[in-house]
Amino acid sequence: MSLYLVGIDGSAGGERALEAAIAMAGESQSRLLLVYVIAWSPFSFSTPEENAERHRRREEELAIAHSKLLQPLLEKVQAQSIPVEGLATHGHPARKLASLAEEHAARMIIVARSGDKPIKSRFFGGTASALTQSAGCPVLVVP
Repeated sequence: MSLYLVGIDGSAGGERALEAAIAMAGESQSRLLLVYVIAWSPFSFSTPEENAERHRRREEELAIAHSKLLQPLLEKVQAQSIPVEGLATHGHPARKLASLAEEHAARMIIVARSGDKPIKSRFFGGTASALTQSAGCPVLVVP
């Protein structure tokens, strides 16, 4: 059974990407992997105490992302009898989505054109733009 990886971000665009993924998965009897990436860089010089606090905050962020964002979306997809899993993780969004797609042998990555920061993505390039240039599988960018 093939897999579509869906990058979600809590935005209206992310909802549209999920809707497109649900339609495609239903038609092709595929499964979905919903991924929420919390932007984070491991490159920071800190004291051991700061590192411990940072780790605690990261774990809290993951728990909140799973319960507030992923779980309702997983239930929505499951209600349509589509096999689905969810993952909240930290990292560079485009790099993380591309590596997870490779790791899970995804047939396609599905993302929104822009998330919550359209001005920033127009000036610096967003996740969708970076994915189309670096992913090892097709990328569907949903407007």
